[in-house]
Amino acid sequence: MKIRVLHKGFNFSQDGPGNRLVYHLQGCNFFCPWCSNPESIALEGTVMRVDGKEKLSCTEYDTDEVFDEILSGKMMMFSGGGVTFTGGEPTVQFDALKTLLEKCKDAGINTAIESNASHAKFCELSDLIDYMIVDLKHYDCDKHKKIIGSSNERTIENIRKISKKREQLLIHIPLIGEFNSSEEDAKNFAELIKSFGNEKIDVEVLRYHEYGKDKWLQCNMEYKMKSGNVTDEEYQIFTDVLKNNGISVIKT
Repeated sequence: MKIRVLHKGFNFSQDGPGNRLVYHLQGCNFFCPWCSNPESIALEGTVMRVDGKEKLSCTEYDTDEVFDEILSGKMMMFSGGGVTFTGGEPTVQFDALKTLLEKCKDAGINTAIESNASHAKFCELSDLIDYMIVDLKHYDCDKHKKIIGSSNERTIENIRKISKKREQLLIHIPLIGEFNSSEEDAKNFAELIKSFGNEKIDVEVLRYHEYGKDKWLQCNMEYKMKSGNVTDEEYQIFTDVLKNNGISVIKT
């Protein structure tokens, strides 16, 4: 079975606990205008022009080849580390992802995923994942669809389902100015998260940045974000509202 990888490498405590071998998989079903890896969106890969040369954003591997690489790096997975699959959106390559997760679990390797949780079969992966990170970009499905291009109704539905069975769940909220960053937004996020009925859910709020802006030009794509910045005060108010409404807010 084939799998397309955007890039890979070890990272400490940024994509799950400990030292982790992180695979960024090609393909995403959302189109976030602030995306820092726009080259990851197209499943077949994106031709980028860097330093006057064209290159394809991804490399295709066999899943057995990737698993052998994971096994060879097992000794480096210290401090509770393991392997993390992120994207893009890793569930776009669902069958290959599930195959690798199953192999890793059988080999006793700690598994993590960062996902928008929108795949119809997402909940099937829960038992294969030790550390789960899900991205929740908005509490309002219509507003999500207006900006992202598709509804996050299934994302919310899947988070609600897995919340009933998981001991660990980290929700990432990307804080984007004029999209989801107001005090009222924070109250609505808190209300939604509490409705999931799992007091062990942690939330991390990630502020808007423009680290990937140049990549849009390299991909011959237009960067349309005009005003996504969030002030220190706005960030503090947002996180304080979450905390005051009983939400566990952390920084990793």
